[in-house]
Amino acid sequence: MSDSNSSTPLVPSSSSRQLPDFKNSVKLKYVKLGYHYLITHGMYLFLSPLVVVIAAQLSTFSLQDLYVLWDHLRFNLLSVVVCSALLVFLSTVYFITRPRPVYLVNFSCYKPEDARKCTRQIFMERSALTGSFSTENLNFQRKILERSGLGESTYLPEAVLRVPPNPCMAEARKEAETVMFGAIDDLLAKTSLKPKDIGILVVNCSLFNPTPSLSAMIINHYKLRGNIISYNLGGMGCSAGLISIDLAKDLLQVRPNTYALVISMENITLNWYFGNERSMLLPNCLFRMGGAAILLSNKRSDRRRSKYQLVHTVRTHKGADDKCFSCITQMEDSDGKVGVSLSKDLMAVAGDALKTNITTLGPLVLPMSEQLLFFATLVGRKLLKMKIKPYIPDFKLAFEHFCIHAGGRAVLDELEKNLQLSDWHMEPSRMTLYRFGNTSSSSLWYELAYSEAKGRVKRGDRTWQIAFGSGFKCNSAVWKALRTINPAKEKNPWMDEIHNFPVEVPRVSAL
Repeated sequence: MSDSNSSTPLVPSSSSRQLPDFKNSVKLKYVKLGYHYLITHGMYLFLSPLVVVIAAQLSTFSLQDLYVLWDHLRFNLLSVVVCSALLVFLSTVYFITRPRPVYLVNFSCYKPEDARKCTRQIFMERSALTGSFSTENLNFQRKILERSGLGESTYLPEAVLRVPPNPCMAEARKEAETVMFGAIDDLLAKTSLKPKDIGILVVNCSLFNPTPSLSAMIINHYKLRGNIISYNLGGMGCSAGLISIDLAKDLLQVRPNTYALVISMENITLNWYFGNERSMLLPNCLFRMGGAAILLSNKRSDRRRSKYQLVHTVRTHKGADDKCFSCITQMEDSDGKVGVSLSKDLMAVAGDALKTNITTLGPLVLPMSEQLLFFATLVGRKLLKMKIKPYIPDFKLAFEHFCIHAGGRAVLDELEKNLQLSDWHMEPSRMTLYRFGNTSSSSLWYELAYSEAKGRVKRGDRTWQIAFGSGFKCNSAVWKALRTINPAKEKNPWMDEIHNFPVEVPRVSAL
């Protein structure tokens, strides 16, 4: 025997008989996925043996048995007629009262011309040239920009970039028309829809509400039909886009075979702040030019050509609380200059609104496995007084894509942490903030366009759009992809530069 063989022990040592460390050898995420799969398919696993037993019993039936059954029914004609009539009645009631499906045929995001691009350096130069800001507040704006997550290619309207600035009603109308008509023209070209086919129009713009209204401007420009149902939503903040979707959804339930056009935008020209109140300078640093047009339909014939189906909308309003109500306020400063003031309580208020919103949304979208874990933890903490951490449901099991309003870097950081999302899930929101800035209610659509341009949207994927707004509001919309989106056939603001993204965005980018 060789030395190597003779040195090998015949009986394993006690250390070799020890069990492996399962904590290190088994990835707990697979255990959780197995649990999730078991609970999700528990009903099917339970019913499978029952189906097998019934099938085995039916296989024993002879032709004579079937004849006896038919003979029995033939002499109970009244029962058969009553049951049939009841079945027809219930089926009719179901088909009449069930909600009409709402399809997102297509959408379009406006991309301003290159002349409207505003680098961070140009922003600081134009701010200094106005002569309105103190040296301290110019430095304050510089610090905000360096930490904002905004890049060098965001857009501002001509009236703001001009030296000196020219904020007036004519310029504000010009900006509104440029954004709205640009987005609508692109949408009509994508869908080959005639303007006269539009039966519902919903426009939202929080801070610019002229007379005639923005919706009237669209009706006049495109010569929409006289019996169109139109709404113009104002003062509802960055979450108004999802409010518009929810309103259009409700209108489509009572108006069959109709198209609804939703326009989401904000106007910068008349809402640029020229004072020195720091809480009002933040919007100057974050808000940028943009808008989106969305075409919805309740026609079942449109399902084949539509991109998404609306599954849920959940709206949360915390306006009854004074602190929530006043955390974002348009007001005059001590010098009489109008601006939008952001309270220091904003993040806390947003977190509370988010908690309420996802508590309502969770049971609608989360798999039963996550709901059971959440309920068990709640019972343990509240009833049994156990010292355990509250369970945060894994929304990644309910959604493949997340479109979180690109309101600012702090908002995105907080939601990434609280919802336990990965960099991949946050990428559309962060890249939208970097490339286009905070475009208010339209930012969600730039984010969805990013996912489409990257070729990430597959048939059956679920997307969660979530936005916050003054008042204070937190609103959600859930969409299900009806087909796989081929980026080669798409036309959106990202397509000619999508190969440049994602980019690394440092926490502080010095100017």
